[in-house]
Amino acid sequence: MATGQADPRRRERILAATLDHIAEEGVAGVSHRKIAARAGVPLGSMTYHFAGIDELLREAFTGFADHVVAVFERHLAGVGSPDEAREAVVELIHVISEGPRRDLVLTQELYTLAARRPEYRELTRAWMARSRQLLERHFDPATTRQLDALIEGLALHRALGEAGPYTRELTGEAVRRLTVIWTACGGTDLTPCPHRHVRPRGASA
Repeated sequence: MATGQADPRRRERILAATLDHIAEEGVAGVSHRKIAARAGVPLGSMTYHFAGIDELLREAFTGFADHVVAVFERHLAGVGSPDEAREAVVELIHVISEGPRRDLVLTQELYTLAARRPEYRELTRAWMARSRQLLERHFDPATTRQLDALIEGLALHRALGEAGPYTRELTGEAVRRLTVIWTACGGTDLTPCPHRHVRPRGASA
């Protein structure tokens, strides 16, 4: 039986074919036979590389999560000032929402699995935690959680609805509203300055 030892990239092709298949037909359509055919590998390679469909799905979605985190990393790396961080978040929202429809579908397929099954819920939580860690380089934890939700929500609305009303200016205003308190309060801790009308740190009486 061919095992793939002579084809070191066979496993990667199987995982890529799995994601392509999910994006087109959904998780419910995944089978060893269909993925093997799409990847152009012998059927026996499926069970050689993966113990079962669940392992295949978990590894494929883990790779997809790595891809999305890398997108966050590219946009947030090298950011200095609060204004630069805000602009990076705006750019990130528009890149995600205007990116491949495949990524949008894969995200929703993973969320559907996570809503039903705890092992995929853990995978999704780990992905979210990694994204938030990147945002926390520039914003406090409370603001980061709100920004993470805003990024996903606005990206989804722009991708599925009419992108026109969600201009870069509107996105920038939404990001600014979430982050302006953090900046006004010194950029480290919102607890002493929870309201927009409280005097920022360092302001004269």
